[in-house]
Amino acid sequence: MSVNKEELVSKLSDGTAIIGIVGLGYVGLPLMLRYSAIGYRVIGIDIDQGKVDVLNSGGSYIEHIASSDVAAALKAGFEATTDFSRASQCDALILCVPTPLNKYREPDMSFVTNTVDALQPYFRAGHLISLESTTYPGTTEEELLPRAEKGGLKAGEDIFLVYSPEREDPGNPNFETRTIPKVVGGHTENCRAAGEALYKPAIDQVVLVSSTKVAEMTKLLENIHRAVNIGLVNEMKVVADRMGIDIFEVVDAAATKPFGFTPYYPGPGLGGHCIPIDPFYLTWKAREYGLHTRFIELSGEVNQAMPDYVVSKTMDGLNDRCKALKGSKVLVLGIAYKKNVDDMRESPSVNIMELLEAKGAVLSYSDPHVPQFPKMREHHFDLSSVPLTAESLSSFDAVILATDHDCFDYQLILEHSRLLVDTRGKYRNAEVNVIKA
Repeated sequence: MSVNKEELVSKLSDGTAIIGIVGLGYVGLPLMLRYSAIGYRVIGIDIDQGKVDVLNSGGSYIEHIASSDVAAALKAGFEATTDFSRASQCDALILCVPTPLNKYREPDMSFVTNTVDALQPYFRAGHLISLESTTYPGTTEEELLPRAEKGGLKAGEDIFLVYSPEREDPGNPNFETRTIPKVVGGHTENCRAAGEALYKPAIDQVVLVSSTKVAEMTKLLENIHRAVNIGLVNEMKVVADRMGIDIFEVVDAAATKPFGFTPYYPGPGLGGHCIPIDPFYLTWKAREYGLHTRFIELSGEVNQAMPDYVVSKTMDGLNDRCKALKGSKVLVLGIAYKKNVDDMRESPSVNIMELLEAKGAVLSYSDPHVPQFPKMREHHFDLSSVPLTAESLSSFDAVILATDHDCFDYQLILEHSRLLVDTRGKYRNAEVNVIKA
């Protein structure tokens, strides 16, 4: 056990270590607040000067994170910066950067590799580097290890590599950063011990695994489990609809079985940074081993087809009223990827909007959590949220309920929509002017 490792573990355990959070988004920002709240000095690093300015002024750009919490962190010593050289002052660097897919549905590791390359000149003996971004098994060894050791540092002796997948559920009041168990895998036993020392003060339960690959695969299994089951129930929805059966009633009834069944509910498609993306990390990596993950790929195909299904059901509903989709005014209710949050990442609502626009619909949306359509890497609509009133609702030829926020007045929507397309089962018992999609 090296002296550097002993010193690092001691500093992490007694709260004197400086924690660097690289990437101050939905994962990094809550983590920063947690470490700051328990007395650690935290330096946040991000490439977005706008985010840095907001944080340093005591503000928050994430709806469920209060500005008062950021202000408290600033008072406790937190600071945000775009200066990667500040990494040299930190004892631990936690990387929370995006891992999207490219247009070929293959992993885009550029955010991870570019971040590590920017940090590499400032790596020093005694540094702990923990990657939290969801990725394929082998990333820590294949991408982080050579970069960490580039300057002559030896992993497990001079510098310590950890993979600990992020687990966040924005908008879920039942869980927070502290209460969600943390899986930690190290490149070596020394690395794992350092990782345990990093997370143990901040997280109620730390789950140690034997390697970074196991930790990387764990995250993928968690999300593939959900993606496959959602794909199954989405396919069941299409079958049940053709048979005139309410799939939501079916799932509720099946959920009364006290063993062997977990209820999953259908929707307009998958959203969020994890579930629509993570399975493809494994399918891509599996090809290196001559394997094809047919089950995973099939569920991905089903889930990706759901926005088309919603648009098709909308077209059918308009057709029954002797109207074409082209030229029709369509309102999409809820454009965040899940209820009660402002997170737009991979939202199926956006895919629905693009399909509608391509077919000539005149689009509007309403989402109190997203007042202005945000700048996104691949999508853009110059739109702002429409207030819901009896008059505004009745002006649209079709209203699509895509994300079922609690703040919507569902009775108002039902009473004043000419045609209501329900993708979330909110109007299961309605018999007039509702298309169940």
